[in-house]
Amino acid sequence: MSSIRTLKNFLAITRHKSVAAAAREIGLTAAAAGQQLQQLEKEIGLELFDRTKRSLSLNAHGRSLIEPIQEIVARYEALSSHLKSDLSGTIVLGALVSTLMGAFGKTLNELKQNFPSLEVKLIAGLSSDFLDQVLEGSIDAAIVTESPYALPQNVQWTELYKEPMILITPVSKLKRKESASPIGSNLPFIRFERNTWTGHLVDQTIKANKLSIQEGMELNSVEAIVELVRQGLGYSIVPKLANIAWSSDRQLSIHELEGKTIFRKVGLLERKKHTRQNVTQMIKQQFLISAKK
Repeated sequence: MSSIRTLKNFLAITRHKSVAAAAREIGLTAAAAGQQLQQLEKEIGLELFDRTKRSLSLNAHGRSLIEPIQEIVARYEALSSHLKSDLSGTIVLGALVSTLMGAFGKTLNELKQNFPSLEVKLIAGLSSDFLDQVLEGSIDAAIVTESPYALPQNVQWTELYKEPMILITPVSKLKRKESASPIGSNLPFIRFERNTWTGHLVDQTIKANKLSIQEGMELNSVEAIVELVRQGLGYSIVPKLANIAWSSDRQLSIHELEGKTIFRKVGLLERKKHTRQNVTQMIKQQFLISAKK
């Protein structure tokens, strides 16, 4: 019979899509992690991954086992929590890197301080990617922006906080050429990747404020965009992240848009039923407490 460690190894491989990366996470050698996977498949009597020389892809059998195995692991980890008053065990969360620079980073720190026996594993990525991972059960939940599309019926999104979309320009360029409009014709627009959920908000902001822009670069990282603007390589529209000292940044100029303010709403995406709902509920409550302070 497979051990809990073997089941955790399987879940880690499904998240990383790599035996070596999964082995590093759970403290095994790549060879040992591979042997555990082979042993699990032997006991079940089915191959759980489609293999080539260079890739490992979860097949239909493997996908069907993710949620049952997650439940087994969660129940095992919860055995001791019945005798404790705090949260424990492991939760796997997807998170936009920009949310860790925003309000979620502070809440995550408070959660860890209040519940030291709770292990939070974070996976960075894009909102649209996390939706698929939540649906297939390879992660428990994700901190993502509000979807511009209707969500599947078996998932739910709860708003946690919101950030206004702002226009940023480099201070150095403005000093060289003062203008009534911060959007200078000599500066290219650095756009957040347009096919992402945040990218849709950038388009909404441009249309709502009737801005005329000169297209330049396109990136999928708020942090990288901010840094490029600091270096004077262009201007951009980004969410006003909570934990950045915008007003004291000597290399950036922040501009209020005269038209409609568009907000990036950040929330928690999860299946309507999953084994770590006690933790996701606590995350929501932590935000409510922080909002009242």
